[in-house]
Amino acid sequence: MAPATHDALPVLDRAGDVPLHAQVATLLRGYIRTNKLAAGAVLPSEAALCERFGVARSVVRQALAALAAEGLIQRETGRPATVAAPQEHRRLVQRSTGLYEQFAQSGVALQTRVLAFGRAEPPADVAEFFGTTRLLMLERLRHVAGAPLAYVRTWLPADAVPGLRAEHLVDASLHGVLTRQFGLRPGAGRNQIRAVAADAKLAELLDTQAGIPLLMLQGQGMDQHGQPLEWFTTWHRAEQLVFDVDVSIGHESVQPRLQDAAVQPESASGEHDPLARAQALVAELSAELARLRGQS
Repeated sequence: MAPATHDALPVLDRAGDVPLHAQVATLLRGYIRTNKLAAGAVLPSEAALCERFGVARSVVRQALAALAAEGLIQRETGRPATVAAPQEHRRLVQRSTGLYEQFAQSGVALQTRVLAFGRAEPPADVAEFFGTTRLLMLERLRHVAGAPLAYVRTWLPADAVPGLRAEHLVDASLHGVLTRQFGLRPGAGRNQIRAVAADAKLAELLDTQAGIPLLMLQGQGMDQHGQPLEWFTTWHRAEQLVFDVDVSIGHESVQPRLQDAAVQPESASGEHDPLARAQALVAELSAELARLRGQS
């Protein structure tokens, strides 16, 4: 892909309080994250960027250094910077452990910003799951290296978590807080995966474009006593996350819900083949992602 043209890059706000290098970084970052500069694309040279924005080379170098530190670009001495391939993060979808714990186990620091927390009127299916409307709604935005990865909406039983506050959940594991403060541990549950298109709100939160495919993980979990603990929906940036599914002969922990018209594969013995069912889930997700990409 050719370097971005002068007309493609907005001008800087020289009257504002934001440093020029931060503005340059923000503009280039936006083009990368919205795929206007795809992986492998060559950025304009430092000299070209200086001319384009009318700034000193030190400003451009600070901006490029910030993008390189985030893993968005690759720099080599004597060559223009190029857009780095998106880093893939992995999540095991059949585990009761949350995203925070799974990332921590792999050495990835996950930042969490609480967007909203408090009593709210739940949808009918959520209220039916908990058997009450006395629920708390928690909204969080999860980041890796400063880049948004997932938006999470979680419902919790208000009577089970007295005294829980938003500040307890900043850059923290919800499951860890529930265990330490209330003795509630996640137990059995069910997760569902769907490919959905980002609406305007999700696109803004996840710093992407409306219509871009997202991977949505929705789950209902019980505590160690078999009581409803959480109902969550997580929208992930599809290009940054891979869902892993463990398949074993002795224990089938993933039960994909395919389209109503789909036929569930069976093994020669007449029992459901867990490997075939996992493959069917992957095939369905791939087809849906391809359909959504075709619409965007």
